[in-house]
Amino acid sequence: MSVTVNSWEVVLPVKTRLALLTILSLALATVPAWAGSWSYDNGPINGNVDAWTINFGFTVSDSYVAGGSSVSGFSFGAREIPGDHVTGVDWILSTGPCSDPGSGCGTIVGFGTASSNLTDTFLHDNIFGYAIDLITVSNLDVPEISGTQYWLTLANAVVPSTDPVYWDENSGVGCQSPGCPSTAYESVLGTIPSESFTISGSSGATTPEPSSILLFGAGLTGIAGLLRRKLNV
Repeated sequence: MSVTVNSWEVVLPVKTRLALLTILSLALATVPAWAGSWSYDNGPINGNVDAWTINFGFTVSDSYVAGGSSVSGFSFGAREIPGDHVTGVDWILSTGPCSDPGSGCGTIVGFGTASSNLTDTFLHDNIFGYAIDLITVSNLDVPEISGTQYWLTLANAVVPSTDPVYWDENSGVGCQSPGCPSTAYESVLGTIPSESFTISGSSGATTPEPSSILLFGAGLTGIAGLLRRKLNV
């Protein structure tokens, strides 16, 4: 190994080369990579069991446990009249179920009307002739506390035909996230089985990526090389 100093090439001794390599490897290994995403998934869309109206004045709330420090978006399964597509929906993130007539929303941490940040993806027709769609809302930034239970409430869903829109029920079957299955409320009936939805966000924490672990291993290899030379192994 050589370095150039003022146009002069200097050849470094073997020990110096190994020491520099070790220092560089260890320095890179100690730099953490950002891998701070999380999600709460209440299980896949069923489509053929039941569904609950989220327009015409009806609201539905489902619980979830935050796995990080903010929510960046959510998605849910919807049942629609064939040919319809959701163009907007009101949402609330809160510490209590807004659809429970007896408790209220608790503390509201975020709310809004999703429209330009909403996509409606058709999946299939169910056995009753309804269209099953995946509704995705993105580009949110709602602060939350990791490990805390929150609620997603949906209402005032809009479709061009003005027909009803329903939130697909799956009772949390297939969910594997901490805190699932979700508890759910409907604004008229009270407690109901939970629905299909996913919450995603950022954890705000740093964790070492596999590349960093490999660099750390390279650093240990460099140290071993120095020890072998020093001990004449």
